[in-house]
Amino acid sequence: MKTLFRISVLAALLPLATQAAEYTQVDVKQSAINFSYQQMGVAMDGKFNEFTSTLKFDPAKPAEGKAVFDVALASIDAGTEEANGEVAGKDWFNTAAFPQAHFESGAIKALGDNKFEVSGKLTIKGKTIDVVVPSSFKEEGEKGIFAGSFTIRRGDFAIGEGSWSTFDIVANDIQVKFTITANQQ
Repeated sequence: MKTLFRISVLAALLPLATQAAEYTQVDVKQSAINFSYQQMGVAMDGKFNEFTSTLKFDPAKPAEGKAVFDVALASIDAGTEEANGEVAGKDWFNTAAFPQAHFESGAIKALGDNKFEVSGKLTIKGKTIDVVVPSSFKEEGEKGIFAGSFTIRRGDFAIGEGSWSTFDIVANDIQVKFTITANQQ
């Protein structure tokens, strides 16, 4: 009788063990990388329209996860064509010499309640800095949705050189916000 009970319990738990899913296919049409900053004390927003990614995430094994993002800096939408051209230029992103921003995770740490801390390296304009990205994750059917935000300092990456290198007109802090939707493998 005990053996039959054990087999029944194991059979009942088996579907739970197979429910874990690995998310690997980023749906860029359902995803967004936005940013906000202050210019002359006024809140400004923008976004990047093009990026590629490699993702591997299993919520049951977050420490084994990996995320790599390459953002096409010339795909910036800063609100106007004039602003887009200005920030793609040499004093800002210098997209002719540095066409991409690159992020690569090094470690993913579970914090509980579907919250994670993703540590990695962010490279912009040839400068690489360690960053920590707080993220949340939720499953909706066969999709996984990651959301979060973190702040970078544009001076750390020489974003805004020459007369733009001071922070009296455009603030140093840039908040990066993202929503990444991924499909199961």
